[in-house]
Amino acid sequence: MFSQWTALTGDEVCRRLGTNYNQGLAEKDAERRRQRWGDNILSGAPRPSLPALFLKQFKDFMVLVLLGATLISTLLGEYTDALTILTIVLINAVLGLIQEYRAERSLEALKKLAAPRARVLREGAIRLIPAAAVVPGDIMILEPGDRVSADLRLLAVQSLAVNEAALTGESEAVLKQAAPLHLPVASPGDAFNMAFSGTEVAAGRGQGAVVATAMETELGRIAHLIEEAEQDGTPLQQRLTRLGKILVAACLAICGLVTLLGILRGESPFAMFMAGVSLAVAAIPEGLPAIVTVALALGVQRMIRRRAIVRRLPAVEALGSASVICSDKTGTLTESRMRLSRLFTGDTHYRVEEGRLQVQGANGWQKAAPEREKALQLTLSIAARCNNAYRDGSSFRGDPTEAALLEAARAAGLPYFPINKREKEFPFTSERKMMSVIWRENGRKLLLKGAPEIVLERCRWYWTAGGVKALTPGKRTELLARVELLASLALRPLAVAYRDLPPAAGAEGPRAEQVEKELVWVGLLGLEDPPRPEVLPAIRLCHRAGIRVIMITGDHRATAEAVARRLEILKPGGIVITGQELAAMDERRLRRLIGRVQVFARVSPVHKLRIVRILKQQGEVVAMTGDGVNDAPAIKEADIGIAMGLAGTDVTREAAALVLGDDNFSTIVAAVEEGRHIYSNIRKFIRFLLGCNTGEVLAMVLAILCGLPLPFRPIQILWINLITDGLPALALGVEAPEETLMHKPPRKRKEGVFSGGLWGKLLTRGALIGGVTVALFSLALAGGAELRKAQTVAFAVLITAQLAYVFDCRSETAPFWEAPRAPNRLLAAAVASSCLLMAAVIYSPFLSRLFYTVPLRGGDWLAILAAGLLPTLVDTGVWRLKQQFSRLNE
Repeated sequence: MFSQWTALTGDEVCRRLGTNYNQGLAEKDAERRRQRWGDNILSGAPRPSLPALFLKQFKDFMVLVLLGATLISTLLGEYTDALTILTIVLINAVLGLIQEYRAERSLEALKKLAAPRARVLREGAIRLIPAAAVVPGDIMILEPGDRVSADLRLLAVQSLAVNEAALTGESEAVLKQAAPLHLPVASPGDAFNMAFSGTEVAAGRGQGAVVATAMETELGRIAHLIEEAEQDGTPLQQRLTRLGKILVAACLAICGLVTLLGILRGESPFAMFMAGVSLAVAAIPEGLPAIVTVALALGVQRMIRRRAIVRRLPAVEALGSASVICSDKTGTLTESRMRLSRLFTGDTHYRVEEGRLQVQGANGWQKAAPEREKALQLTLSIAARCNNAYRDGSSFRGDPTEAALLEAARAAGLPYFPINKREKEFPFTSERKMMSVIWRENGRKLLLKGAPEIVLERCRWYWTAGGVKALTPGKRTELLARVELLASLALRPLAVAYRDLPPAAGAEGPRAEQVEKELVWVGLLGLEDPPRPEVLPAIRLCHRAGIRVIMITGDHRATAEAVARRLEILKPGGIVITGQELAAMDERRLRRLIGRVQVFARVSPVHKLRIVRILKQQGEVVAMTGDGVNDAPAIKEADIGIAMGLAGTDVTREAAALVLGDDNFSTIVAAVEEGRHIYSNIRKFIRFLLGCNTGEVLAMVLAILCGLPLPFRPIQILWINLITDGLPALALGVEAPEETLMHKPPRKRKEGVFSGGLWGKLLTRGALIGGVTVALFSLALAGGAELRKAQTVAFAVLITAQLAYVFDCRSETAPFWEAPRAPNRLLAAAVASSCLLMAAVIYSPFLSRLFYTVPLRGGDWLAILAAGLLPTLVDTGVWRLKQQFSRLNE
């Protein structure tokens, strides 16, 4: 653990590691250490092979039931039935395999994060070695742009700033020091004398002793967390598993009862066993897993058009169940870049609003012309010259704050100031909290920027448009009040000042303490990591849809709280908890408070994982968004992990189920809407398929109880379930979304597929379909028709009634002609195709032999159409009666 090194001096660190600061390790010693500690690479579980991923598709309960049906059909010699079911299962498995091929690559991406080369001190010489060869005790040299390849205790620094955003979530580079820390350190973000594996050097230089490599680093600890993070089934997977178990239990009970009754009645046991098999085939919706998979795949295509890339199919529907979105701040809610927001100089107050500079006047905020604002130009020219960021093409590189100052200077029309006019630099350190340079241009000037309180102590005058004036106690109080204002707006305050210097008197030049005094205060700047403009409307939409948004960030409490208030995440009565407070909190207290917590600040990856787990234990369906390495374990643990596609790290993208192609928070809301839309359509075709299957089962049971022959052959039922019913069910999967979709609260985790009275609706329609089928079947037999013709009539009645039923399934609240819906041309085409296929099975000589049918006459079809439409007419009549009763009660 890194905290054991932060309080030690440099000499104590070297003694404990058995190394020498000036010489580094000997090559033989380094090799011995490498043999002991191993290579500096991240290890992990091997990626699953393609065959393993393919076999994984057969673990679904419904798929196992279908495989059981295939085995029984094979043993009974029903090879056509067995082959048909097996084909459906294989298609479903291939579709799932294609979507999940890249599901387990988080650790592979983590390995890529490790720097390929590192500069170390060996036997007194600097050597460039593979990162894998770095060992504990190596003295590593850090330069701008380097990616740190191990955890280091820093021994010497020169204005060293490290970008730790991927590890801690902080967008601002962290200034490092070599001195020991005397207070306990709880998180990597507070370890100012450490540099961690996977982070990047933004500016300055440094030298440090390697204290941890490979899986012992903080990056390695995250790799362990990703391995440990559990991925439960999504709500849809859990619901379908429950549905499969209900269907199997009901099927076995009905088959056993019917077989037993038939045997007691004197029927042949084998005949009754075959009847039981036919019932099983009728009860199980063989096409359901494949249709669910296809519906989800179609949803994936729609989401890609909305710039959301789905990596695991069930996550599409799971988004519709999301009740909590845990969002990282930096890069997700904010732009992950520093920007000038406010500026005070003289008596003038400027702000940047929607990219435009405004000045506060007597009549409020007005557009400012930067080229005519002398005070603004002076302030920004000092900030741009006292600066170590550099130009790289059209952008600026280096410390994010300094790059933002150069951007602001360029926007104000100032040129890029060449560094060759800089005579000397007094670098920024955590102790000094300021930086200054001596600049040679029209004389010599000291230009300084730093923490406002520190700069103000060294100022004797302040600049105004009318000239330099003496700083009075009242003016100092006024300037400090402005600093407080910037802090309250979650802005990072930065002051600039200058001093005229006499000509150089010596070769060495002055020391910092000689010139950093008697300064002229010029201006105060406030910088921010701005929220994305589209985030606030998206969060409001989430609230309207009953979805709770929680900010979880590694940033400081004050910054997180201010941003959360600005984005309406933190509301009156909401709680902000820091990682330190969270670590001291037991499970019972956290469970009691988490319903009111809206912001978690200064948290570590372990904390994020704990938060997600507690929320899931309380029945929430959790979506976790983020872009940094520190987000990956919690993203994998969440019900729906969402990664940023542009700013996100490979680790996060590979751990996530959903990747946002535009890093736009509003895309999450679009994805939630699409998830709800898909689930709504899944309910529609489950209602249709199970209503049809219920009709088939009840028709079989009723016929057996009435002493009639079986109205269907098993292959006829398979044809109906897979082809005749399958095409309209697929068409229901592309129904347009309802307008009120995002005005409803999210579904509960344990809410079944049949909530809202769906069971009653499908059982009622199933009973009507089964009743009219048996009625026409018995009438055909009573009229002297042979069994094959009577079965053909039953086959045609059942299909007709089911095709009429599919239109009612478009709405759960009213008959299809009463519900205002956009036309579904695909459904009309599917119904027409099913009618043509039914005709082909009945009239094609080859198919009629295969499916045991005979051609029907015109009179037969009139009776079939009348019987097939009767269930729809009865249901409509019942609906109208209910409407009248409800109006009377009002």
